[in-house]
Amino acid sequence: MRLRIIGAIWKKQWKDTLKNKAVFIQFIMLPALGVFMKHMVSVEGLPPNYFITMFAAMYVGMAPMVSMASILAEEKEKHTLRMLLMSNVKAGEYLFGVGAYVFLLCMAGAAVFAFAGGYTGAGLAQFLGAMAAGVAASLLIGAAIGTWSRNEMAANSLTVPLMLVCSFLPMLSMFNEKIASAARFVYSCQVQTMLKTAGAEGIDPFGAAVIAVNILCAIVIFRFVYRRSRLD
Repeated sequence: MRLRIIGAIWKKQWKDTLKNKAVFIQFIMLPALGVFMKHMVSVEGLPPNYFITMFAAMYVGMAPMVSMASILAEEKEKHTLRMLLMSNVKAGEYLFGVGAYVFLLCMAGAAVFAFAGGYTGAGLAQFLGAMAAGVAASLLIGAAIGTWSRNEMAANSLTVPLMLVCSFLPMLSMFNEKIASAARFVYSCQVQTMLKTAGAEGIDPFGAAVIAVNILCAIVIFRFVYRRSRLD
């Protein structure tokens, strides 16, 4: 890995993100909505950080996946990726650079949720740790979709249904026990559970195991897709 190349990829992606409003809004929409709902909506009986944890879990299942898939698919469609690979940029360096860039932007959004919720100390560490694990899982899924897809339209057709499942399952599981019993094996739902207990309880071993297995499955799928995509 050449840090100079990765740094250049970060600069390129930042400029592209500012131009691509559809990708840029993914990083700010749900954090802004979560902060707005927390301060503007007051319902008796709701936990103090009800909207923060709900929108943070939705953010984990939506922003990293959609952003990563869109970036990779768009650059494949416009042949920008091919030009980069022909300019002595290795596929691994490009994917790592883009992935790290999306991860850091998503964690900036996670920090907004955390500070809006008033988390400090161990609670802050648990909150950001759970968010980081969820972002990593979504990021890998998005990378697999973007690497596999020939263009942005094909990527969207795969991303949207998966994004809807991963982002809305945590919310739906709160209102339906049957959905909750199945959703507990999905990483975004376990992330939401960890966010709710951040600072109050220790890390749930079952939840951590579910997230770890989800990430492992995402890595296996990405490796398979990467080898079949012939990026190298």
